[in-house]
Amino acid sequence: MREAPAAFVAAGDQRHEVLAGLVERVTFHSQESGFCVLRVKARGHRELVTTIGHAAMISAGEWVTASGEWTNDHTHGLQFRARFLKTSAPTSLDGIEKYLGSGMIRGIGPVYAKRMVKMFGKDVFDLIEAEPARLREVEGIGPKRADKITSAWADQKVIREIMVFLHSHGVGTARAVRIFKTCGVDAQELAPMKAS
Repeated sequence: MREAPAAFVAAGDQRHEVLAGLVERVTFHSQESGFCVLRVKARGHRELVTTIGHAAMISAGEWVTASGEWTNDHTHGLQFRARFLKTSAPTSLDGIEKYLGSGMIRGIGPVYAKRMVKMFGKDVFDLIEAEPARLREVEGIGPKRADKITSAWADQKVIREIMVFLHSHGVGTARAVRIFKTCGVDAQELAPMKAS
């Protein structure tokens, strides 16, 4: 069994650590509550780290930065329990391909992800946003699929912006997911009402 870094396991010690890395696999994700179990290739760790937390959306290939503590679950062993979980788009070609091929963006699977990354490289995200008509340059992507990809990308961007907004106002990830699930895109409009 793996052990947590000694600096963070003193008896009764609940110091927070920051863990950052690439999501290799999403083992479980509840659309309803946002609870997720991830396998993360984290900096400073040889093996994949099981990370548990909450995220409105998460997929393989994304970069995560998590703040939390190590726990030793009786059933599942050593895990990193994230209180805050921030995701960002991948920057490596492999990460971009995994992310696009994960199924999070309607209209793109592993085959189209590989073709898109081969054709556009690291510029693929900017291209989807700024020049979506160029998606049709990829073999097999016609106008309907290009529209589906563009629409799914826009929906995902809105969700990410709301999560960043709620985090910036001190809302933890689990609560931010619940707020988003309850209020949807109107979640950002609640903050000014709270201040009054």
